[in-house]
Amino acid sequence: MLRSDPGPRTAPAVGSVSSDEPLPGRWLVFGIVGLALLLGSIDQTSVATALPTMQADLGGSLGWVGWTITIYSLGQIVALPIAGRLSDQFGRRTVFLTAVAMFTITSLCAGLAGNIAFLIAVRAIQGLAAGAIMPAATGIVAERFGRNRDRAIGMFTSIFPIGAIVGPVVGGVLVTYTSWRAIFFVNLPIGVVIVVGGLFLIGRGAARPVQTSAIDFRGIGLLTLVLLAGMTTITALGGDGDPVMRYLLVGVAALVTVVAVWRFLRHARVEPDAVVPMRLLRGRTFGPLNAVNVLFGAGALGFATLVPLYAEHRYGLGPLVAGSLLSVRAIAMIATSSLSVALLRTVGTRKLMLIGYSLMAVGTGLLAVPPPGGMSAELWLSITAGVAGLGMGTAAPSSNNASMHLAKEQISAIAGLRAMFRQSGGIAGISLTTAILSVAANPGLTQAYVFVAFAVLLLVALPIIFALPDHRGSW
Repeated sequence: MLRSDPGPRTAPAVGSVSSDEPLPGRWLVFGIVGLALLLGSIDQTSVATALPTMQADLGGSLGWVGWTITIYSLGQIVALPIAGRLSDQFGRRTVFLTAVAMFTITSLCAGLAGNIAFLIAVRAIQGLAAGAIMPAATGIVAERFGRNRDRAIGMFTSIFPIGAIVGPVVGGVLVTYTSWRAIFFVNLPIGVVIVVGGLFLIGRGAARPVQTSAIDFRGIGLLTLVLLAGMTTITALGGDGDPVMRYLLVGVAALVTVVAVWRFLRHARVEPDAVVPMRLLRGRTFGPLNAVNVLFGAGALGFATLVPLYAEHRYGLGPLVAGSLLSVRAIAMIATSSLSVALLRTVGTRKLMLIGYSLMAVGTGLLAVPPPGGMSAELWLSITAGVAGLGMGTAAPSSNNASMHLAKEQISAIAGLRAMFRQSGGIAGISLTTAILSVAANPGLTQAYVFVAFAVLLLVALPIIFALPDHRGSW
């Protein structure tokens, strides 16, 4: 198995995660890495408004066009644990700037795509870049803010809602008045600004551990196979064409998925430097936390991606109006995430997570209910999205910090795994929904039932949250 050099590295520099003293210039650095997170958030939410237009322009079923979103998430999942390890090993600055540069280049390629297959391939690479940004950015902020790292990391949850406000509106405007290709082209100047700013503002003294660890390429390959085979199984179930060939593909892909999962778990148990450490996969703390993050991803990421499609299918709203509906949700997320960050040290993580997941379930479930009393569809969808946004903004900061204090020396790895499980939940929800909608006689009504299922899944998370440690105070 290929491995990186396991030799010793330099000792942690001043400003490493082991230091509790905040460093000067930390807010400028926060602005640079925050802009990168904003870029990724805008890209993920804006593409959701363009799915019908992409399908009309490039061809293919909705299930395969939906891969432009799910393959992006797959790339993130694969990159997240790797980038966390690489960030701790080779320096967060290097990983961060490389990822942003790759994201910018692939944005150009996506805008020039001439067929759906090429666009899917480019989006996979773009997802790898986006996934590498988050762990590196989290580590950079943690080392710059010292003892205030819990609040600084919590503030990251206010960046994603800003992207959720801007993304759907930008996507709707561009699709309505120009082309879906412009969604990718707008990333180019922003990416250049981030790279140039990062070169000058992010110091070279990013923390490195005294001893590096091996990079588990076999585990990475197995993880990729698990997710790719699972996505293929779900998409083929909702496909068209020759039934015999379709079900043959389903059977083969499902078998590959099961075998790959078994091999991946077996590998994680015996490999000391597994890409996903077994101790962070299971146990009394990390096991329930991972399950909660999967459910959060299905509810939050699935919600953000599918609401514009739902508004178009059930109520006949155009891309601009459908995209702007998510702005209320994002504003609610910003307001409550700021309050949640302020309450973390006094209220604790558990109560905030319980309140947040409950509100998410209520808002998501109400989407399936027709507008009451002659209310317009736009207003009703905005209200329900706002309720869900209140829940997401309450739950996200507390779940982000829920187990960070248990392994501060692996902060980047934990951040990567957290996002990996959330993206996994989102992939499962989005893939299954688009596959069902591909063969549904009434896509709007069918998607309403899907939102009810999402609400039930979020309620399932409530008893699991009680198994998590109720942490208060700084870490």
